[in-house]
Amino acid sequence: MDVVEEWSGSLACSLQAALRMTNEGFANHLGVAVRTVATWHADPDVIPRAEMQQLLDTALERSPDATRTRFALLVGAASKSTISDPAAQSLRVAIAIVMRGDEVLLVCRRGDDAGGITWQFPAGVIKPGGSPELVAVRETLAETGVHCTVRQSLGTRLHPITGVLCDYLLCDYLAGDAANNDVVENVEVLWAARSEVTRFIPAERIYRPVLKALEEST
Repeated sequence: MDVVEEWSGSLACSLQAALRMTNEGFANHLGVAVRTVATWHADPDVIPRAEMQQLLDTALERSPDATRTRFALLVGAASKSTISDPAAQSLRVAIAIVMRGDEVLLVCRRGDDAGGITWQFPAGVIKPGGSPELVAVRETLAETGVHCTVRQSLGTRLHPITGVLCDYLLCDYLAGDAANNDVVENVEVLWAARSEVTRFIPAERIYRPVLKALEEST
């Protein structure tokens, strides 16, 4: 397959497999966040937005002949049997609920399916054997420029929409000005009043212990 008319999560994962790259390696190769690659594994039918389509086109065009041949074979096999990486589907994400007085840190993400934007808490993929606490602190700094420290775990759940295993960490602000340091993935970063978080994220989508933490006084 020399040309892809429209990339899907499944096709992107096939290119990753053809390149024989890990999620992190493929993300670095494309210049995107690891969570974007993780999303393609979690939802093979998702259609990446236009900028991602172009990045994937370029990656395929610049691939060696052997890689392009493997990609064509994988895509052909996928028409008979869905290609999936069990390890990649066992996704675990650390979500940082960063408090600063009566405010909480939010990021506005671009929709991978060109369906708009969504407000979320800072988050990052946990590698096998990795520490949720370390990922929460590291990804918050990488995405927003905010330094924080983990106060306590708020629990773990299988996300009802994405099916991803999520670790929720309540964090305290230490230093730094909130800024959008990941312009490819995010539209905006801001401190929202805790009482107004549900204006950004519907209450039914927020993990109950997180809602409770937002309601409690510091």
